[in-house]
Amino acid sequence: MPLPPLETTRYTVDRGIATITLDRPDKLNAYNAQMRLELEALFDETDADDNVRVVVVTGAGRAFCAGADLSSGGNTFDRAAHAGDPMREAIRVGDVYRDGGGTTTLRMYESLKPIIGAINGAAVGIGVTMQLPMDIRMASNAARFGFVFARRGITPEAASSWYLPRLVGMQTALEWCLTGRVFDAGEALARGLVRSVHAPDELMPAAQTLAREIADNTAPVSVALTRQMMWRLSATPHPMYAHRIDSRSIQSRGQSADVREGVGAFLEKRPAVFPDRVSSDMPSFFPWWEEPAFE
Repeated sequence: MPLPPLETTRYTVDRGIATITLDRPDKLNAYNAQMRLELEALFDETDADDNVRVVVVTGAGRAFCAGADLSSGGNTFDRAAHAGDPMREAIRVGDVYRDGGGTTTLRMYESLKPIIGAINGAAVGIGVTMQLPMDIRMASNAARFGFVFARRGITPEAASSWYLPRLVGMQTALEWCLTGRVFDAGEALARGLVRSVHAPDELMPAAQTLAREIADNTAPVSVALTRQMMWRLSATPHPMYAHRIDSRSIQSRGQSADVREGVGAFLEKRPAVFPDRVSSDMPSFFPWWEEPAFE
């Protein structure tokens, strides 16, 4: 399916690295329904394109994303006040309107390509919760973060009550959400929200270097499986669930052309050129979580 016209984002691919840029700089990249549609379509695109090995997400201008677009004022989060809006009706299930930020983060969760966040500036509300399913977050020292929901009279969204405690622990997650305060990149680093902090002009080169390390040296099918195994199996109630999938994955990968190439390249001291592709060579047990026996 072709991409829709991009009004709130930009998209480029360079030597295996896709870059998604939130692109409403005059609005500090505030998130709206159009951005939701575009982001979800872009992650469909990156999954479908075997030339894409890694995705980097950043913001245009001086913000990453300053949160939801509040141009509707006090009615912004009142779904009934926007009844009939086709953008909102599209995510209605019965009499409940699903949270748009959550449909975005759930799409990121499903990604078969690793996601690196290059957080270049202000990131509050959905601007920070959309980062949580990204695999690695790197920040400019100009970045600011805030789970400000309680200060706006709402609650955390975008499935952040699931993601955030897993990333930073329950105590920190509660402190940030109960106070709603804005904090700097140094605190985000100290508490484990981001992997590293960089000078503004060094952030994207650092993110690209890390993305290049993945794109140039790893097997795409192995990376896709590893990403889904880490996210999904860490939430299961017993390590036996992981052991079952580990066993099936090792057996499948052990018979693949990739492993013959990977081992051969190591023994011959040359770069590997992995032949398997995410679009066609995922193992037969994938997606395992849809099997009734796995529940």
